[in-house]
Amino acid sequence: MGQGKGIAILGIYVADTAYLAGRMPRIGETLQGTGFSLGPGGKGSNQAVAAGRAGAEVCFISKIGDDPFGKMALEIYAQSGVTPKVEVMSDMPSGAAFIFVNDETGENAIIVYPGAAGTISASDVEAQREVIEGAAVFVTQLEQPAEAALAALRMARAAGVTTVFNPAPANPFDPECFGLSDYFVPNESEAAAIVGFDIVSDEDARRAGEDFLSRGVRTALITLGERGVYIHSPEISRRIPAVTNAPVIDTAGAGDAFIGGFAAALAEGCGVEEAVRFGCATAGIAVTRRGTAPAMPDRAEIDALLRQGAAA
Repeated sequence: MGQGKGIAILGIYVADTAYLAGRMPRIGETLQGTGFSLGPGGKGSNQAVAAGRAGAEVCFISKIGDDPFGKMALEIYAQSGVTPKVEVMSDMPSGAAFIFVNDETGENAIIVYPGAAGTISASDVEAQREVIEGAAVFVTQLEQPAEAALAALRMARAAGVTTVFNPAPANPFDPECFGLSDYFVPNESEAAAIVGFDIVSDEDARRAGEDFLSRGVRTALITLGERGVYIHSPEISRRIPAVTNAPVIDTAGAGDAFIGGFAAALAEGCGVEEAVRFGCATAGIAVTRRGTAPAMPDRAEIDALLRQGAAA
C-alpha cells in the first residue's frame, strides 16, 4: 500500500425510482400502483456511502446533473461523510433508474439511464489524479464507461494505491484490468460469466479464484450472497461466512455494502480476512433494511455485530 489515506471511489450515481404494481402496463395503458419509493442509488455511490458511514475518509468521483436528483446525491454525501469530487453538468440530467416491482412475486424489471455519469471519460479521471493517487484504497466498477475504469486503475496502481475492482454489472472490460486488481470482487453470476461455469460449491469458487489469479489478479473475493465471501490468493483459500442480526428483507445493495465496508477496513490497515469479515458485517446489517444507500449501517452498528459474532 502507498502512503495515501482514505478511499477514492469512481462510479455513478442514479436516483432509484421504484414502482409497485400487479403487472407492467401495456402501451397506452395506465395502471393503479400499490407503492412507490425514491432514493439514492448507483453502485459507486452506494459503495461510497457505505464506506463513509463505516468511518472511512471517502472521496466519490462522478458526474451529476444540476437537478433535484443531483441535489439528493449531495445531501446523502453530506449526511454520510463522503467528499463529493463530482462535476455538476447543466446540460445533462442526473442518472435515474425505473424499477418495476411485482407486488406479489417481488420480481423486478429495471431501466437504468446513467445520465451525466455516462459521460465519464479518461480525461475526467485525469482531472482527479491528485485524489486517486492520494488515497490508500481505490475502488471502481463498470457502470461508468469501462475505459474510465481502466484509466483509473492504471493511475492507482502506478501510484502504489491498493486497488479494488468490482466487475459489475457484467459488461465487457479490458483484460488488462485483471492485472491491475489487488482485489477482484465479482458476485457468483459475474464470476460465472467470466470463467464459463456456475459457482455452486466452495470448490467452484476456488477454481474460479485460481482462474482469476492466472489472469493477473492478486486476490479474488467472490461474493456468494447468504453463503458469505470466498477469498482466494496464493496465501489463502477459504470462505468467510455471512453474518447478520435480523431477518433479511432486501438484498438490493448488499454487494455495495460489502465493498464499502471492506474498503473502509483495508484503508485502516486491516488484513484481508479481517477486512472481509468487516465487509460481511456491513452487508449483513444493510440487508435487514429496505433500500440501498439509506440502508447502510454506521460504524457503531458494524462493530457491535462483529463483537456479537466473536462472542457466539
